Amino acid sequence: MLEVPKDKPENLLNSKRPTRVFTETNHSQGEAPALRRNPGSPTIQLIEKQQGTKILFRKFSETNWSVDIRPLNKSLVTDSKWKRIDATQEKRRSFLREFCKKYGGVSRPQSHVFHMVSRIYVEDKHKILYCEVPKAGCSNWKRILMVLNGLAPSADNISHDAVHYGKHLKKLDSFDLKGIYSRLNTYTKAVFVRDPMERLVSAFRDKFEHPNSYYHPVFGKAIIKKYRPNACEEALNNGSGVKFKEFIHYLLDSHRPVGMDIHWEKVSKLCYPCLIHYDFVGKFETLEEDANYFLQLIGAPKELKFPNFKDRHSSDKRTNAQVVGQYLKDLTRTERQLIYDFYYLDYLMFNYTTPFL
Repeated sequence: MLEVPKDKPENLLNSKRPTRVFTETNHSQGEAPALRRNPGSPTIQLIEKQQGTKILFRKFSETNWSVDIRPLNKSLVTDSKWKRIDATQEKRRSFLREFCKKYGGVSRPQSHVFHMVSRIYVEDKHKILYCEVPKAGCSNWKRILMVLNGLAPSADNISHDAVHYGKHLKKLDSFDLKGIYSRLNTYTKAVFVRDPMERLVSAFRDKFEHPNSYYHPVFGKAIIKKYRPNACEEALNNGSGVKFKEFIHYLLDSHRPVGMDIHWEKVSKLCYPCLIHYDFVGKFETLEEDANYFLQLIGAPKELKFPNFKDRHSSDKRTNAQVVGQYLKDLTRTERQLIYDFYYLDYLMFNYTTPFL
């Protein structure tokens, strides 16, 4: 069993540890330049020196997987219009593979296999494994999986509740170890990610700026109680009206009054991309074209296209860089940098541009 060092708990807001300074860049579509390996960078030092980073990658047991990911089967892709998207996909896969070789470690002691595949959905007919990253198009991806499974004729009329609460789809942790490993070795594995700041703000808007019978009483009440001095009785009782700054104090607090949630958990802890070798890396910034290319790769029905509608709160503006800027302006520079430090692994492994403010 893996022994995890018990580091002294730390409140990041009061931490003296180094943080990475935001620098201005102008790369489009969430793509950053090749990873800079500057040994003097505080963030690179964090990666190489903090034991917790290495431990994150050392949790699979009894695996017989190849070191390298399998090449995609492109035999079903006949249209030349996909060449540009394919080239981008190859770059993403190569970047993630090189990142994991450098920082991922090689030791694989026995640990929590079922936990590490618990976010992965299975579609056996087309041999797909899809790792769910909330706020990165996952609702519409589940709709697609339901259609591929023969559970619905079209993705357009599947309700939000049917997608998230219907329990129509199988997860990889529902199989025994043999079933898990055989699928990991033979199925096409996909993960779709999003700029971490955008994903964080999108989650906050969805869960705390609209009525919610779970997040307000469970998270809202605890956040207001701990981080709002002199809170009124009504706010303490219903948990509504959490401010973004209060939410960030909760996120960065090692003594959170309530645990983490998948909607703002790091992708590195949801999908373990340096241990599970994903064959396809899609991005929310190019979601529709990435998803439709993936559907071509796996031989989906030609009439099946990825939905482009907003799952909930359709009248709200989509969370983009401009919307994120409005939320971050109320935070201090230190708080903004600490958010980046919190998600730095996601920024680096998926080659996202370092934010600047």
